[in-house]
Amino acid sequence: MSTTTAPARTATSRVAAAATVGTALESYDFYTYSYFAAFFAGPFFFSALGATGALLASFATIGIAFVVRPIGAVLFGHLGDRIGRRATLIITITLMGVATGLVGLLPTGEGWAMLGGVALVLLRVVQGLSLGGEWGGAVLLATEHADARRRPFFASLPQLGSPIGSVAAGGLMLVMFSALGGEAMAAWGWRVPFLLAIPLIAVSLYLRWSVDETPVFKAIAAQGTRERNPVWAAVRTQPAAFGVAILVALLGIGSYSLMNTYTMGYGVAELGYDEMQLLAAATIGGLLQFVTVPFFGWLATRIGSARVVALGAVGTLLIAFPIYWLLGSATFAVLVVLMVVGGILPTASWAALGGTMQELFHGRHAYSALSLAYAIAAVLSGFIPYLTAELGTLTGGAWWHPGVVLAALSALTLVGAIAAGRMRRLGDEDADAAQAVIAEEQPVPA
Repeated sequence: MSTTTAPARTATSRVAAAATVGTALESYDFYTYSYFAAFFAGPFFFSALGATGALLASFATIGIAFVVRPIGAVLFGHLGDRIGRRATLIITITLMGVATGLVGLLPTGEGWAMLGGVALVLLRVVQGLSLGGEWGGAVLLATEHADARRRPFFASLPQLGSPIGSVAAGGLMLVMFSALGGEAMAAWGWRVPFLLAIPLIAVSLYLRWSVDETPVFKAIAAQGTRERNPVWAAVRTQPAAFGVAILVALLGIGSYSLMNTYTMGYGVAELGYDEMQLLAAATIGGLLQFVTVPFFGWLATRIGSARVVALGAVGTLLIAFPIYWLLGSATFAVLVVLMVVGGILPTASWAALGGTMQELFHGRHAYSALSLAYAIAAVLSGFIPYLTAELGTLTGGAWWHPGVVLAALSALTLVGAIAAGRMRRLGDEDADAAQAVIAEEQPVPA
């Protein structure tokens, strides 16, 4: 009996690794660029706009990748529903790694500022396109291989990519700042985190080549039920579910943009924190997610993914203003506590959003639906640092202005989670049917 069960366990762990590694590299790229935007992008490429203008322009380059993300979602969502989840994910991870590595080769200096800025924007476009097709495919790769009982937990595994990438990027920046100092980091050290993305592509590609296509897509292909235009089919046949999916994703994505991008720059420029303190606090908060993400994934197997999303939204709504009130006069120990508490509650919504969204859509257009809904939420969230900065300007830097943004995200996601919990689980029905076919095809042990 052991010889028949071992391959299944090996395949399951490999699928989990293949789904997680891509989102980890995506997150590493995102956070590396976020720290770069907060500390270096403005002075290197946009100094002609003045201090405030350079900061706003650097935050806007983060948003550019999110603007083109829906285009990538349409493109790669179409491929994912037509040629398969696995093949599409191999393409997206390659584009992401190459574009990130090239950022580390951009020229700097007064004579190169314009050329470097244009090249930076173009590479952010490529990153945004690949981002559009990565997350939805990773969730489906994980969930469509899993049985019904474990599906919510496996849906949380791609979300581990965020703390993995956050800790890797933040930890590397922290070590390099400590070892090299600010002058060397500005001169050449900032390039190292970007260049490391290139060898990481090899690991990601190996893991994704080693897994099989999902049972759901195999069944759809065998039955000849693939949609000719899956994006349009998803929006046309399930418009309510599509809108709900966008709301569900807002807090999970937006809270990271707010806490790890805007709060970093705001903490240094306005509150007087040292970059090292903020990086250390963010890294500690990211390490905690290695425990909280799997825990909330496990909790989703007990009470349902939508309820876990709602739990995180309610908790974040309650602490949105107290966190920023305390941040204005916090010691380093209190700063760490605030980053931890401010990370745990949104993490509940983050960990369970994949399972909640996967349940909403038919498998024949699930890649397109998940990718586009997530991309639209990411577009809205990608401009959160910029919008929060503008709100801070309008309110004269009032301590509560970031809390308004966090509370709004929480309320919208809570509405989405409640609606999702009342909808039919079409994605689970398709996955259960595909798993049943596999069970029937398994040979009877001698």
